[in-house]
Parts: sequence; structure tokens; C-alpha cells
Amino acid sequence: MKAFLLAAGLGTRMRPLTDRTPKCLLTIGGIAMIDIWLDAMLRAGVDDVLVNLHHLADQVEAHLGRRRRVPAIRPCYEPALLGSAGTLAANRDFVADEEFFLVCCVDNLTDFDLSVLIERHRSRGGLATLALTHTDEPRAKGIVELDADGIVASFEEKPVAPKSDLANAGIYAFAPSVIDFIAQPPADIGYDLLPRLVGKMRGFVIDAYLRDVGSSPEAHAAAEREWTARVSA
Repeated sequence: MKAFLLAAGLGTRMRPLTDRTPKCLLTIGGIAMIDIWLDAMLRAGVDDVLVNLHHLADQVEAHLGRRRRVPAIRPCYEPALLGSAGTLAANRDFVADEEFFLVCCVDNLTDFDLSVLIERHRSRGGLATLALTHTDEPRAKGIVELDADGIVASFEEKPVAPKSDLANAGIYAFAPSVIDFIAQPPADIGYDLLPRLVGKMRGFVIDAYLRDVGSSPEAHAAAEREWTARVSA
């Protein structure tokens, strides 16, 4: 099983924390965010991960080089940011022979078991399966409507008039043919790819903790408190 772990963002919303530290190396409970994700992928059976890099890439590569645990990691430096979907398009060959692959964003902190997504997508098939959560801030999220069969009937990134409270969790299973729907980079999964997959992808609500740690220093501090409380409970 292969996966993309998207870690190349500039971290501008996280300043000053990210002035000298890439956001993927910010720690929660003493563990770097990137390691939390790589360990979660390992537990789910992922054995090959492409990690895209940009901001303070040398630090990230050095950190990954010190990691002795599997999965295998392929750092991929982007001199100019390609966007979350653009990274998939630029590395099409990485997943060309896969039945499907995972895509996760390092900004998100979650205790979701990725094997649930893998089994869900494998049992139902299709182009894509999205993990979803209920949100009380729908105007700040990618918002989904599902039909009675779990097919995504509409998707809008940061809508002015949200049609539901079901938010994209930024955790995906994609068939390689999804890459055919990606426009020329830079391209974003939320703005540019998912709207093209409406009616062709499924979604399901996950029962897990999830927080966008990359939204602000305050979000990082809140995640630190919440995660520590969950681990010690």
C-alpha cells in the first residue's frame, strides 16, 4: 500500500512557530506531527510513503533520515509549490500500478485508524473515498452533501452558504485514475479536484478525534492539551 503525506506547506498561519521549524516537525506530546502520521500509516499496512517538501526542506529530510522505522519514505522536494493535487499529478508514476492509494495532510492531528478507510474503499470501490467529520465551522471547511447511498452529491470549499455540516477531513483513498481529473499544477484537492469528482466518489463520517493543527499557534496549543488528555485518559 502506498500513500502521499502532504507536508510542503509554508506554515504561514502558524508563524512565529514555523519561522525556523517546518510545521510537520512541530511536536504534539513530544512527537513530531510527521512521525504521528507515518506511525499511523505503518499500523494500517502502508509500506511506501511519498512526502512532499518545500519550506525548510533540509530539516525535514534530515529528520526523516534519522527515522529507523518503516514505512519506506520518499522525500520529494518541490522548488515551487505544486498544490496538494499538483503533487499527485507530478508523481503519477509513484502510484500508477496501485489499485488505490492514500493521501493525508500532515496539518491534521487525528487518532483515526486508517485501516478503516482502506477497508471501506476496498469493499465499495469507486474513484475515491473521503473521510468526513461534523463541523461547527462549515464556512471554513470543504463541505459535502451525501445521498442515501453515501455518494458525494455536492462539494464546496469554504462555502458562503453551507449545505450541510459534513466537512472534508483531508484523508482520502484515491484510485490512480483520479489523477486524470487534475488540472495543470498548481492545483488544490479541495478547490480543483474534488468538485470534479462529485457523483463519482463516496464519503463516510469517521468516529475519531480530528483537529487542523496548522490553522494557528492557538490551534497547535489546543491540540497539545487535547491530545495529552486523550493519551493519558
